[in-house]
Amino acid sequence: MRILHLDKDTRRSLLEELLKRSPDHYGQYEESVGRILKDVRLRKDAAVFDYTKRFDGAQIDSSNIRVTKEEIEEAYRLTDDSLVAVIRKALHNIRTYHEKQRQTSWFDSRPDGTVLGQKVTPLKRVGVYVPGGKAAYPSSVLMNIIPAKVAGVEEIIMTTPPGKDGKVTPTTLVAANEAGADMICKAGGAQAIGALAYGTESIPKVDKIVGPGNIYVALAKKAVYGHVSIDAIAGPSEILVIADETANPRYVAADLLSQAEHDELASAILITTSAKLAREVSEEADRFAGKLSRSEIIKRSLDNYGYILVADTMEEAIETANEIASEHLEIQTKDPYDVMTKIRNAGAIFIGEYSSEPLGDYFAGPNHVLPTNGTAKFFSPLSVDDFIKKSSIIAYSRDALEKIHRDIEYFAEAEQLTAHANSIRVRFEER
Repeated sequence: MRILHLDKDTRRSLLEELLKRSPDHYGQYEESVGRILKDVRLRKDAAVFDYTKRFDGAQIDSSNIRVTKEEIEEAYRLTDDSLVAVIRKALHNIRTYHEKQRQTSWFDSRPDGTVLGQKVTPLKRVGVYVPGGKAAYPSSVLMNIIPAKVAGVEEIIMTTPPGKDGKVTPTTLVAANEAGADMICKAGGAQAIGALAYGTESIPKVDKIVGPGNIYVALAKKAVYGHVSIDAIAGPSEILVIADETANPRYVAADLLSQAEHDELASAILITTSAKLAREVSEEADRFAGKLSRSEIIKRSLDNYGYILVADTMEEAIETANEIASEHLEIQTKDPYDVMTKIRNAGAIFIGEYSSEPLGDYFAGPNHVLPTNGTAKFFSPLSVDDFIKKSSIIAYSRDALEKIHRDIEYFAEAEQLTAHANSIRVRFEER
């Protein structure tokens, strides 16, 4: 891995490079995504079936687009019992964590007859997109479905591309069934997003779409926003490690590569105050990269977006980390909790040398659907909050309104909205 001294110029050029990974920089695909969405909106099922044949090589129609009970039973037979057991353990941890995020309606009543409050309502129907093929991640199935279930969503529709045989990856089906998906449909890509956003004969229209996907899925979600809500426009995976001379270089290198193996656009960055650690991590990363199964992807990722930055002070390292606002942030320092208190921008923060990033991906409980490309400055991890909406409650008695009606009328007239003022005034006219 390349080693650079951290200064203002290094930071500026690094941020510019990382931003090139944003889906906002893939405009050349938007036209084709737009055509697919328009076609799905007009031809509905027929368009979805045609694109599934074209892109996935599968013959899907109204008779087999929805996964059956028999297919789910077959998926369990094809999945190791030990993996099913691990999925259930992870599910328990994820559900327990998200149950602490539940919100309830509240009401505040006063003696004068005023009632103010907030009504919390789960979304009625949510769509969960799940990648297929080689990118089969049952952990993501759990992370997207469980908070929706905890929130009380009535109906969860999952879509995922089928293989050429018309079947869905068994582990994906097992995870979806364990998490509580109400319907699983064999559709992927931009056409699946269009179906969820607009509705077809086989796939119901939803209120919100969540879940990861390739650039076509990301751009399709961006395009349908407004017809439905979405979670976020996900970019490539990223990890940033803040470490000092006390860190274990082998652990740090292993953690950096855990994200580099996702794809060539993944970002893996170490910021350290120790030049010695920087050299040792670089050497360990090279050794690991040569023997791991996805070594070619790892090497390209590190060549493109892998950096080891040597900072003069821990304060400078923290400041840079806040500017980058990484999806995953590990802190491996002498006093990691002190560093943590100074972090403003990160999707998930992993504290200490035994809290490596994959712990969060699979098992700990917090959601691994996280903001990327610097959006951790204003976005949060996927949570129960993403699957509820809030309505304000306002109720005034005549006595309560009478005390303040002239203030409201005056305010409305100051904005030249006389009908607003009149709506209040008529209630106190002498007859």
